[in-house]
Amino acid sequence: MQQEQFKYSTGVVGFPILFVLIIWVVYWFEFRFGYDFNDWGVYPRTLEGLRGIVFSPFIHSDMEHLYHNTIPLFVLSAALFYFYHKISWKIVIYGILLSGLLTWFIGRPANHIGASGLIYVLMSFTLFKGVFSKHFRLIALSLVVIFLYGSMIWYVFPVKEQMSWEGHLSGLIVGFVFALYFRKSIAKPKRYEWEDENYNEEDDPFLRHFDENGNFIENPDGELSEESEAPTTKITYHYKKKAKDS
Repeated sequence: MQQEQFKYSTGVVGFPILFVLIIWVVYWFEFRFGYDFNDWGVYPRTLEGLRGIVFSPFIHSDMEHLYHNTIPLFVLSAALFYFYHKISWKIVIYGILLSGLLTWFIGRPANHIGASGLIYVLMSFTLFKGVFSKHFRLIALSLVVIFLYGSMIWYVFPVKEQMSWEGHLSGLIVGFVFALYFRKSIAKPKRYEWEDENYNEEDDPFLRHFDENGNFIENPDGELSEESEAPTTKITYHYKKKAKDS
């Protein structure tokens, strides 16, 4: 049990760190050896641009672009692996593929790069999943996401030049669809027996030990159980005859 808990806790922190490490290593490689991977981004409606669906989340144009994506990627992916660990990899992998494909369909003729598409998938999924769940912990998580990243919603519109608002919009749509699709896996609040419509107090073995005034009754059936019967002691005497004098 402890070993499973350790693996789970390691994944919650380890995988987000791995995601962040990959995008930083790719940028360092570009900077150190003078490469430019921007052409490997999503270029809409071209056959060559399809490769960017897989590679674009790991490519960033400059340090500012990389920095702005690092913290949201770590925080949102950690929340995903902690609260939705059973479906976390499906959200990440399919989120990258579907948001990239949708960007390929609706995007402007330019190279769309960066992890922001995946970030919007995670933000949108976490936000709407908590609302749909009606579970207090997940609703609280949604409120935290709104507080931290609610302003991101404005960037699904063309409010800033040289920013892939199409990639942001694609991620938002895909995350919302995932929240609807995975509704069956929503954690439901714990339901107690006394909340059931067919609940009958007289059949409850615990409540039968209390009378109408709240006094405790040790034996509500009026009979002693085998465990509660007073123990009996049986004494057996053995007599030894006295030997006669010879």
